[in-house]
Amino acid sequence: MKKIFIINGGQKFAHSGGKFNKTVQDWTTEFLSKNNEYEIKTTHVEDDIDLDKEVEKFVWADVIIYHTPVWWFQLPNLFKKYIDDVFTAGHNKGIYKSDGRSRVNPDINYGTGGLLHGRKYMLTTSWNAPATAFTLPGEFFDQKSVDEGVMFGFHKMNKFTGMEKLDGFHFHDVEKGATTENIAIFKENYTKHLEQTFKNL
Repeated sequence: MKKIFIINGGQKFAHSGGKFNKTVQDWTTEFLSKNNEYEIKTTHVEDDIDLDKEVEKFVWADVIIYHTPVWWFQLPNLFKKYIDDVFTAGHNKGIYKSDGRSRVNPDINYGTGGLLHGRKYMLTTSWNAPATAFTLPGEFFDQKSVDEGVMFGFHKMNKFTGMEKLDGFHFHDVEKGATTENIAIFKENYTKHLEQTFKNL
């Protein structure tokens, strides 16, 4: 039985109610709960956080699934705080032991001191920006994908801990395009992504 840890990085702030990422978490749980192949643990960054228990969830899991909106081209503030606090608390407790370098030759091996080898992670993000903002010449993101651009540092963070990246899924035009029809399409496409991803694990 594979162990899945799902983190909901959405939060209530300004005009955002955090509802879409809760919906995506529900879709994920619904998909994984269809059979008895998966044991699931969850965290919502708005909840009270016990740092040691959160570290234990990372160490326990085979797959970590992150769900997050993107605010001002970064993680929401509570999600960033969660990562900072939990990963720091995980020093020598299963997340990382060092930055990987030695005093003998400090110029090499940076980023190889993680302890989460054998785990995989998957990222979903939700955007007001349309998909074309990342793909069309002359548009805002200079034809850099979500993973190559805004989320580059997030992926390096996970690599630092030793985790392996699974293909993620990015929801675009969520704010202006959140019609009932589009939400149904989001769910259908995301469920197909989960089917493909977990079939190959």
